[in-house]
Amino acid sequence: MSRVIRWALIACIACIVFVLPVVYYRKVYDDGKRLRVMVPGRLYRSGQMTAEGLADTVRRLHLNSIINVQDDFPDPDLERSFWDSRTIKESELCRQLGVRFIQLAPDLISRRELSEHRPATIDQFLDLMDDESIYPVLIHCKAGLHRTGVLAAIYRMEYQGWSHDEAYRELRAHGFGEWVSTSSNDYIMQYVLTYRPGFRHGQPKSRPADTGTHRTAANHQP
Repeated sequence: MSRVIRWALIACIACIVFVLPVVYYRKVYDDGKRLRVMVPGRLYRSGQMTAEGLADTVRRLHLNSIINVQDDFPDPDLERSFWDSRTIKESELCRQLGVRFIQLAPDLISRRELSEHRPATIDQFLDLMDDESIYPVLIHCKAGLHRTGVLAAIYRMEYQGWSHDEAYRELRAHGFGEWVSTSSNDYIMQYVLTYRPGFRHGQPKSRPADTGTHRTAANHQP
C-alpha cells in the first residue's frame, strides 16, 4: 500500500471517528437548542433554534404559542437549518405554522423601588400565563439560560408553589452561571429573590378554585 493511500485511509477514519459525531451533535443541538420540558403538554423552554428545529418542535409538541423574550432581537432571524444559512423571521415562521408569536422584553427597575414595585414584564408574563388559550407554549431567548431562566422561575413559584430556594436552584442547575446567579445580579434579585407570588399589577389576585392544572407532583426535585 502506497504512502498516499495509507494517509488517505487514516484521514477518512479520523473524519468518521472525530468529525462526523461533532457535525451530528451540532445539528441536533441547533435544531433543539436546550429544549426542556417544564410541564408536559403545557410549558416548555429553550434557546433560539433553527427554523427547521422550531417547526419540528411546534409539530411534535402541538404548540399554540411561542414567546420570544429577547429584548435585543424582538423578531429574530432564524437560520433555516444547520445546513442552510438563509434566514426567516420568527414571526413569519410562526404565521406559516399557525401558532401565536409573542414578544416579551424583560425589564429592570431601580433597586430603590423594589419595596413597592416590580418590573412590568412580570405582570405581563403572568397575564399571558393566566390565559389558558396560550397553551401549550414555548418560552425562549437566545441561549435559553438567563432571561428564559428567570421567567421559568416565576412560573414555578407562582403556579406550582415552589419556594424561592427551589426555583433558584433549578435556575442555576439549568446553566444560569454560578458566578452571575447571585443577589448582585439585578435579574436574579428582581425576578427571583424578591418575587411575591399571588399578586397582579400590585394587587392580590383573587384565585379560582384550584383544579390542579398547573401543579406537578408534590415531591418535585428541581
